[in-house]
Amino acid sequence: MNAPLSFPVQIPDAASVARIAPELDNDERESLRQRAKQLLKQKDAVLVAHYYTDPDLQMLADETGGHVADSLEMARFSHQHSASTVVVCGVRFMGETAKILNPEKRVLVPEMQATCSLDLGCPAGAFSDLCDEYPDRTVVVYANTSAAVKARADWVVTSGIALDIIATLNERGEKILWAPDRYLGDYIQRMTGADMLMWQGSCIVHEAFKADELERLLAKKPGAAVLVHPEAPAPVIALADVVGSTSALIKAVKSLPNETFIVATDRGIFHKMREVAPHKTLIAAPTAGEGATCESCAHCPWMAMNGLRNLVAVLETGNNEIVINESIRARALIPVQRMLEFAESRRVEVVGNA
Repeated sequence: MNAPLSFPVQIPDAASVARIAPELDNDERESLRQRAKQLLKQKDAVLVAHYYTDPDLQMLADETGGHVADSLEMARFSHQHSASTVVVCGVRFMGETAKILNPEKRVLVPEMQATCSLDLGCPAGAFSDLCDEYPDRTVVVYANTSAAVKARADWVVTSGIALDIIATLNERGEKILWAPDRYLGDYIQRMTGADMLMWQGSCIVHEAFKADELERLLAKKPGAAVLVHPEAPAPVIALADVVGSTSALIKAVKSLPNETFIVATDRGIFHKMREVAPHKTLIAAPTAGEGATCESCAHCPWMAMNGLRNLVAVLETGNNEIVINESIRARALIPVQRMLEFAESRRVEVVGNA
């Protein structure tokens, strides 16, 4: 069952992204890397970066004692680290998740405009109104949402734990109000049989994968394994050898015997995949269609707004601090903690949201 609500999302064009995070020559890149390392020490700051960000940022996080992960694991790492300042390279809801779990720390992001189509497409006011229309349903939201949306939820889930939580709620006879990703929701519904009323949001990256083009590519690469994030459309998921979270897909590249992998998620993940499996061949799943300008355009424009230049700028100035109303933060913490407690009780891995 689908909710009638769907909100248009304005996608930044390539020129806008390039103005925010321009290409760097080698000299400037190295100068900024060294400056960032110096500032991280001076400011008692730790850098956490999402798998989809620029490899320069992922390498810098690893080299400076930070962390490269999905958004929830980024927040958990920040909570466990002694640094008083956390710099979150990703998109805005990831900074908010870090702040929800770390209210005592200063949380900075390189670019405030770096957001997410799932977050933008699920405004808190409209979502709250929908929740009020269905008070008998348990509200479950994906981690790719604002703090205000999380504050309205009963549960927050990642793609790594969503199946287990929804299956448990379904066994209890609970009906679900799910938001915001309709493709992930559809996948979970098909796997669990749960009664789910679904918000009609989508990730612009994963929605663009094309099953027909993927079939043509597979015909040319018969030995390849197909790895698909569950935010992709059902016909793409149907072609997958592995469907899973970002962390699950990285593990699959390392553990499966195949030499070639076709990967249906943001191509930023290739950096970490190449680290864990340097001899494997990685191919971006096709997004090409009528009018396409590339075979695979699978990279989030908001993730691409993170760069060394604006990272250094926020470390120098302290700008772009994530601030959440304490009432909202405290309410949002409840469903996040509920998920973490569920994971601990089941010993289920919770990492892996996009």
